[in-house]
Order: sequence, then structure tokens, then C-alpha cells
Amino acid sequence: MFDRIETLRMASSLTAHAAERQKLIAQNVANADTPGFRSRDLAGFASTYRSQVSAEMRSTRPGHMTGVSWGGDTGRVMDDGGEPAPNGNTVSIEEEMIRIAEARREFDISLAVTRSAMTLIRTSLGRRG
Repeated sequence: MFDRIETLRMASSLTAHAAERQKLIAQNVANADTPGFRSRDLAGFASTYRSQVSAEMRSTRPGHMTGVSWGGDTGRVMDDGGEPAPNGNTVSIEEEMIRIAEARREFDISLAVTRSAMTLIRTSLGRRG
């Protein structure tokens, strides 16, 4: 039922994007000393979500697949292209710290939007709280 509400669908997608980004950041930090490791990040949520929504196929029945999935989608993963160290590693711990803060902000925004939408739904049903 809630997947038909675009605001909640977008908030859910933002949550999945932030979680996937956190995984990539953790992998980057874990491989900060690995020779030749290339830092990876996700494309921005706004650009990827807009392109996914515009290309989305609409389903006519509940059993039909729409062809859009945010979970485990590695097509949005890109090489960060940072400055390589002498050993070829491009991970910068400082940049990863900034990315962690950005991913946390994305998650907090998605949580706030979901809470607000759920409050609005409860209010429209005549229930408060």
C-alpha cells in the first residue's frame, strides 16, 4: 500500500542509497593501505533517482515486475578518481570521513520524510500521534 505513495518510495530509495554508500565507504576505508586499490563511490542520489523514475515501467497488476530495483544495484558504482599514492591507492581517509557525514545526512533526511509522511497519513485517517 505505501509503495504507491511516491514520497515514501523516494524516501525508501534514499535510505537504500545511503546504506549502499556506507558499504562502499567501509570497503574504501578497509582497503586504505591496499596497493592499487581504487576508491569507489555512488553516483548522486538525485541524478540516479530521476533517471530511474523517468525510465521506470509501470506495472498494471501486483504480480508484474517494474524492472527497477535499488537493492544491490552496482551500475551506479563509480571510480572516485582520487589522486593516487605512490603504491597506486586512491583512498583518502579525510574524503571518506566527509562521505560518511553525507551518507548519514541522506539517511537522516529519508527518516524525517518517512516520519512526516506517516504522521500525515495518520492525521488523514483521524488518528493523532
